[in-house]
Amino acid sequence: MLLSVVMPVHRVQGYLRASLDSVLDQGPGAWELLVVDDASQDGSARIAAEFAARDPRIRVLTLPVHRGAGPARNAGAAEARGRYLLFLDGDDLLRPGALEAIGAQLTRSEPDVLLLGHDRIDWWGDVSPRPAPEPSPAERSPAEPSPVPGPDGFSTDTPRLFRRAFWTERGLHFTDGPYEDVLPLLHATLLASDAGTLDTLDRICVRHRIRRSGTFATTPGRHHFAVLDAYDRLLARTGDDPRIRAARTRHLRAVLADPGRTAPEDRAALHRAAALPGSYTVHRVREAVRTARARSRAALRRHRKTLRARVMRAVYRIDLRRPLDPDLAVYAAYWNRGVACNPAAIHAKARELAPHIRGVWVVSSRHRDRMPPGIPYVIEGSRAYWRAMATATYLINNSSFPGGFTKRRGQRYLQTHHGTPLKTMGLDQRAYPALTNGISFEKIVAHADQWDFSLSANPHTTEIWDRVYPSRYEHLNLGYPRNDVFFTTTPERMAALRRSLGLAPDHTVVLYAPTHRDYRKGFVPHLDLERLARELGPDHVVLVRAHYFYGRSVPLDGACVVDVTGHPSVEELCLVSDVLITDYSSLMFDYACLDRPIISHVPDWAAYRASRGTYVDLLSGRPGDTPGAVSTTEDELLELFRTGEWRSARTARLRAAFRERFCLYDDGHAAERVVRRLFLSDAGSGAEQRRTATSRDRCHPFGREGNR
Repeated sequence: MLLSVVMPVHRVQGYLRASLDSVLDQGPGAWELLVVDDASQDGSARIAAEFAARDPRIRVLTLPVHRGAGPARNAGAAEARGRYLLFLDGDDLLRPGALEAIGAQLTRSEPDVLLLGHDRIDWWGDVSPRPAPEPSPAERSPAEPSPVPGPDGFSTDTPRLFRRAFWTERGLHFTDGPYEDVLPLLHATLLASDAGTLDTLDRICVRHRIRRSGTFATTPGRHHFAVLDAYDRLLARTGDDPRIRAARTRHLRAVLADPGRTAPEDRAALHRAAALPGSYTVHRVREAVRTARARSRAALRRHRKTLRARVMRAVYRIDLRRPLDPDLAVYAAYWNRGVACNPAAIHAKARELAPHIRGVWVVSSRHRDRMPPGIPYVIEGSRAYWRAMATATYLINNSSFPGGFTKRRGQRYLQTHHGTPLKTMGLDQRAYPALTNGISFEKIVAHADQWDFSLSANPHTTEIWDRVYPSRYEHLNLGYPRNDVFFTTTPERMAALRRSLGLAPDHTVVLYAPTHRDYRKGFVPHLDLERLARELGPDHVVLVRAHYFYGRSVPLDGACVVDVTGHPSVEELCLVSDVLITDYSSLMFDYACLDRPIISHVPDWAAYRASRGTYVDLLSGRPGDTPGAVSTTEDELLELFRTGEWRSARTARLRAAFRERFCLYDDGHAAERVVRRLFLSDAGSGAEQRRTATSRDRCHPFGREGNR
C-alpha cells in the first residue's frame, strides 16, 4: 500500500462529511484512511463510523479519553500500513485529483518528505492561495542542486507526506499540548533537506478550511505562549539551526498579528518573551488604526438612524443599566408573526413546569390580532419592547429579534430555529448570491455570536448549524418542542380537530403544503388543485397551505379544496391529514414523526437545486434521503394515487429510514427537556461565563431565511 491518510477528529461534526468525501472522491488507489476519534463528544465519531461501514478503506480508531491532536496523530501513524503518511485535519479538504498526482510524484522521486501545495478558504468562502512550493527535481536541470526550502517549506501550514520508514527510524512523533506539530514537521523537513531527499509537488493538493470558532487557533489566551517552548525544543534538537530560527520569527509574528490567538494584553508579553526584532509599537499602531476605522463605520451607521430610533435607543441604553429580571422571558417566532412553532411549545410547557417564569411575546403591529387572549405581548420597536429586551434574562426565538439589541452578560439566548434544513442556510447561501435578497452574512454571524444555545431535532441539523452558523453556542440535541403534539395528541383530540374543520371522519385528507421559491414572487402552485380533487373523488379533501411568506393561497372553488393558509397551527393541519404532498418544505421532516405517507412532488427539482442548493437528494431513492413516493409531473402524482403506490410497502420502508434519520430526538418530551435545561438548571450559566466580548456585539435584522 502506497499511502496512509491519518485524520484525527474532535468537534468537527459540521465539517467532517465533506473532508471524508474529499478523500473518497479521489477514486480507487493504493491508499487507506485512518480516522482517529479523539474522544469527541459531538457527532464526529458517529459520522466516521457511518463512512467506515460503507467503505473498507476507512478504519476508525477510538481513543478512550481526549488526548489532543498530537497523540491522536501518533496513534494513527502507529496503525498505518502505507509506505507514506499524510496527516490531514478533520476539516481539511483534498483537492480533486490530489492523490493521483501525489502517487505519480512519489513514484518518480521516492522522497523522504514531499511538500504539497495548498490554499485556504475562510468561513466567508474567500480562498487565499499560498506561495507555490519549489519545483520538483524532474523540473530542475541536473546541474542545479536541490534547493533549501524557502519560507513555505518551514511553515507548519504546509501539508507534507513522510516516508513511514523515515518517520519511525528518525523517532519522529507529534508532541503533547499546543503547537504539537512544530517539532516533528520542521525537524523532518530539515533532515530531508540536508539529505537531499526533500521534494515538492507544485500543485494545490490540500485546502485548509479556516473556522471562525471552535478551534485552538480561534481561542485567544496565554496557552499560545506554548509556541515559544515548541521552538526552543526544536532549536535544541537542531543545534540552533538558522533556518529554524528564521521559521520561529515568522511563526511568532503570525501569532502576534492574529487577534484570534492573542488578546492585546498578552501580545506585548509574548513579544518580549520572544525577543523578536522590531518594535511592538508597530503592532499597536496597526491595532489603533483598525479600531479607529471600526469606530468611524459604527458612527456612520448610527447617524443613519431615524430620530425616533435614536430616542428609543437612548432610553434603551438607560434600561440596560437596570438589573436583569431573573423570571422574565421574551419569546418571538417567524419575525414577530405571533405565537407559533418551537417558542410557543416551550412557552406552554414553561407555564406548566416553571410557573415563576413570566413570558412576554414580541409581535409586529400588523399581526397583533393573531395574539391569543391572555398572552402578554409587546409591539416590536415600542418602549415596552426595548424595556423587555433590556431586562429579560431569557430570550427565545426561532428567527431574530427586531431592531438590534445588546446581548447583556447574564442573558441566555435560545435559538430554536424553525425547521430541519433541506435547502442551504446560513453561510452556505453565499454560493447563491442572486437569491439572498440583500442578506448580510456579517450580521448572520453577529447574530449567531449572541446565541447561548441552538436547538436541534436530529444529528443532520446539528452538523449543518455547526458549520453555517459558526460561533461558540452550545448545541441542545433535545428535539423540536413543536413536534411533541405528534406523539401526545389523543385520537379523541384528532377527531375533534377534524370536526372543527368540517372534515368527515371517513374522508381521506390530503395536505398540500409547498414551500416558497426565492426566485418567484407570490404563491404559484405546481398543481391544478381542482383537477387533483376531481381525480381523487368525493371521498377526498385537499387542504392547501401556502407558505407564510405569501400570507394567502390562490382563489379556490369547490368543497373538496380548502385554503387553510390562515389557520394558526400547521401542526393541527398535519394531525387532521392522512397524507402530505410537499416539495422542499421542512414540514416533511416534522410530518415524518406521524409515520404517515409523504409524497414529494418536485416538478422543478433541477431549477430549485441550481438556484438554492439542497443538503438532501429527494429524488435519489436512497433510504434516509427520500421520504416516500416521488412525482415530477401532475400525471405522475395522480398515478401514485390511482395505483396506491403513495402508501405501498416500498414507500413505507423509505419513510421508516427517513424517520430514523430525521426524527431521532423527537419523542413527545422535547418541550419538557428544553424547559428543564433552560429555566430549571444552572448549567446554562456556564455558557455565559465562557462568552467573550463578542457577546455584546450589536445584532441587526439580516433578512429572512424562512425554512418551512
